[in-house]
Amino acid sequence: MNVAANLRDAVARADICHREADFDTLLASIEHKLLSLFEIERRERYRAVVITGSGTAANEAMLSSVVGEGAILILSNGEFGERLHKTSLIHNPDTHLIEAPWGEAIDVDAVAAYLCAHKIDVIAMVHHETSSGMLNPLAGIGALALAQGALFIVDGVSSVGAEPVDMEACGIAFCSSSSSKAIGSYPGLSFVIGLTTEFEKLKHHRARSTYLNLATFYEFMTARSQTPNTPAVPLLYAMEQALANILSEGVGNRFATLRARAVKLRRGMGRLGLDFLIAEKDMCSVLTTVRMPASIDGAALRHALREASIIIYEGKGPFRDKVFQVGSIGEISDDDIDFFLHTLKVILLKSRMKASRTRLGATVSPFRTHRLVPIPTVVAGFKKATKPVLVVS
Repeated sequence: MNVAANLRDAVARADICHREADFDTLLASIEHKLLSLFEIERRERYRAVVITGSGTAANEAMLSSVVGEGAILILSNGEFGERLHKTSLIHNPDTHLIEAPWGEAIDVDAVAAYLCAHKIDVIAMVHHETSSGMLNPLAGIGALALAQGALFIVDGVSSVGAEPVDMEACGIAFCSSSSSKAIGSYPGLSFVIGLTTEFEKLKHHRARSTYLNLATFYEFMTARSQTPNTPAVPLLYAMEQALANILSEGVGNRFATLRARAVKLRRGMGRLGLDFLIAEKDMCSVLTTVRMPASIDGAALRHALREASIIIYEGKGPFRDKVFQVGSIGEISDDDIDFFLHTLKVILLKSRMKASRTRLGATVSPFRTHRLVPIPTVVAGFKKATKPVLVVS
């Protein structure tokens, strides 16, 4: 894992009983830091609950708890929008969908027209759609939700900690995220931050889940500074430290650092003649999706990079074998990025030379002879004994 050294110390702290005052203090500290991460000005209007479970757990908690007997509209332009839709169908019979092709922007005008023709109570959208790397428009959709009197809920699993998520300005009622990804801690925790007034309404909804009932999490947090189920205490220690690291650096400075890394990485790959799947203005700071060069076999590229202790992520769905993805979050340095770019350059030059010889009939490129198992991991590192990069999935 590419986490800061002080997180490794935090996760190994002496254990505490999760039903004692020490844990109450820890959970309250995390909530305070989460509100600071979101830079919420009217803090008294918001609360945050922490769930032992991945970002998908937080998303399912929202989708199973917030809608009630109403209608929900899912906006999707990639794998994780599709996952929101699939999850909502399990819990909410009146689930609607507006779907754009993967890698294409959500049409705000089309959403506006749909809302005029249908009574929608909740709108849900992924902020950073990592199947393409695209940032979706929070402000535009939030304004439509406000105009129609609908709640706006956001999957911020891979954007929170890397991109501004202005809940107040964008009219976001609930936002989910996770301890890993841009927050930079270990995986296994997630959270939902939301308006106190909307949390209060959840007690009137029929529970559709035992473990992931947001109303229960909210009641335990507000009444006892507790979680309703046994929490992963070591992960909570690490998450608190990760949040403290971000706040110590300064939230704005953190965003600027991640953006600068992404720019350096993208400029370097551009100089290698690589093209990106989407326009840079639409990209999140933590992930770059690159079109696979014609002369390269994707599995062989991943294998060659892995030999240098670098792991990239393959394309999904319609992008399989057409793109690869590189992350730029975690404890990495400019030297790590330079090493990656140099290694990638060498691999690309070799593959192009072999492809050229193949066209002349001289040989068959060994890049296309490997039989490799697809890489399941999402951690991308740069070299042995250096700090790795996390590729967002």
